[in-house]
Amino acid sequence: MVMAKAGWLCGSSLTIGRTFFTSFKTTVSFRNPRFLFSTTHRCCRLLSKAKGNLSSPWSVVVTESISLTDTEKQIFDQLLQVVWHYSLETQLRVAGGWVRDKLLGKECYDIDIALDNMLGKEFCEKVNGYLVSTGGKPQGIGVIHSKPDRSKHLETARMRLFDVWVDFVNLRSEDYAENSGNLTVEFGSAEQDAYRRDLTINSLFYNINTRSVEDFTGRGLDDLKSGKITTPLPPKVTFLDDPLRVLRAIRFSTVFGFEMVKDLKVAAADTDVKSAVADRISRERIGNEIDLMVSGNQPVKAMDYMSEFGLFWVVFTLPPNIKLEIKEHETICVDYINAAWRLMNALGGCSFSDEQRRLYLYAALFLPLRKTVHGENKRKIISTVNHIFKNSLKRKASDAKNVIKLHNAAEKFLSLIPYMISSEGMKPVEVDWKSNMIEVPDPLRLRILPGLILREIKDFWRAALMLTVLIDEDYTDESIVDKVGMFKKVEEEILKLGLEKVWEVEPLISGRDMMTLLELKNGGPVVSEWQQKLIQWQLAYPTGNVQECIDWMIHS
Repeated sequence: MVMAKAGWLCGSSLTIGRTFFTSFKTTVSFRNPRFLFSTTHRCCRLLSKAKGNLSSPWSVVVTESISLTDTEKQIFDQLLQVVWHYSLETQLRVAGGWVRDKLLGKECYDIDIALDNMLGKEFCEKVNGYLVSTGGKPQGIGVIHSKPDRSKHLETARMRLFDVWVDFVNLRSEDYAENSGNLTVEFGSAEQDAYRRDLTINSLFYNINTRSVEDFTGRGLDDLKSGKITTPLPPKVTFLDDPLRVLRAIRFSTVFGFEMVKDLKVAAADTDVKSAVADRISRERIGNEIDLMVSGNQPVKAMDYMSEFGLFWVVFTLPPNIKLEIKEHETICVDYINAAWRLMNALGGCSFSDEQRRLYLYAALFLPLRKTVHGENKRKIISTVNHIFKNSLKRKASDAKNVIKLHNAAEKFLSLIPYMISSEGMKPVEVDWKSNMIEVPDPLRLRILPGLILREIKDFWRAALMLTVLIDEDYTDESIVDKVGMFKKVEEEILKLGLEKVWEVEPLISGRDMMTLLELKNGGPVVSEWQQKLIQWQLAYPTGNVQECIDWMIHS
């Protein structure tokens, strides 16, 4: 076995395209059971501007030396002190994504420690024992229990060290009983564990004891360098072990721009695998993977793969007995997120926050379903979009609420746009928003109506406006250019009207003062109705003062 010399803080650089980033590198020993690489490798992929697909060049350096931060050094040194303090023979290995990201020159705060001879909780208790013996404060230990029926085969313990959450789990080996077919999970070697990982690029270990990178499959480093997404075992075996791995393969392929191998794609579309995704994986885990895809750098490509493998409606399960042209709507949903992505990038991202971008893309994906409802019973009608967030993805209720708000605001903008960009003298549209409008001259209505939308949707109004210009379902390159122009015209008009941040405007008259003016003892529908009218008046007359508002109320 070849060992490279260990040392600290050797300089290096990370190259991405034409941009150079300086990094610091800890040179460590490399222990590869089959071979040793000693050079830096660059993997290139093509990324299309239109759909975020693989077609225009970018590159990422893959290095085989791990660069540790000061905090990581502290964590690892303390864990080694625990091993030495108790004279343990335990080998401490960082597993999976942390190793991969470090070799790609990226920082990673997800540290998973794999133990070869004890459970995670047992080791965490020894960490606390060591801390107490050295005058330190013991840390709380959380335990995530195994759930074999949900493909969660191992118990995980976690604790906070140097303000970083660290997970601890034992290495595993697995076998299926010949007669029953039941899976048995036992302590295993690092090599057995590596072959049970989801992807070869995630099967690498960093051995803290020896400060070395270990590639027990003999393929992890190679696949990382060549940008290949494949599994340590035959793909179908790996996917049936934990069906969530299908979604993880899609996510890592799109996040890194790596290529999924052919046999993995075949397994991803396999009927048994799709059934396992539907039946054996908790919806929370599915929802988390989808969130990461939508928040990633190629969400359109991820949804393309979901559709290609027949996973779209397996993941985004619809309410029972709903009448929908499934394949047609699937295609339209993917087309919408594609168009939304292209429009957003054509507009320079619109300075969206990560949360605004995420919800905007969800809203685009489900835009064809915005008017689709189902009845849980005769009295209760539920939005299909709400069902998907609540039941299919198990996301927080605010996600569904905000996406539905975006859809509603987009519909309202749709009725206003022709009048906001028309020549002067065109009478504003009469809208039916189930709210009583105050009597004002027509030009002032064109400040009230968009103002009400902005007060409802707040910082998401640009996202709603972008959805509005997508609704006509024409997505040619020429059409996207036209949509950019349309968006900018309406945005400019809204800014001219002084409506930016209009949702921060406070009512001139408080609810209590309004009750006094109306000579009411209690609040209720009357006060609520007048509060809505008051906001409309303030939108129509932004420079109006309290006395002018009171005079208007009296004369109304």
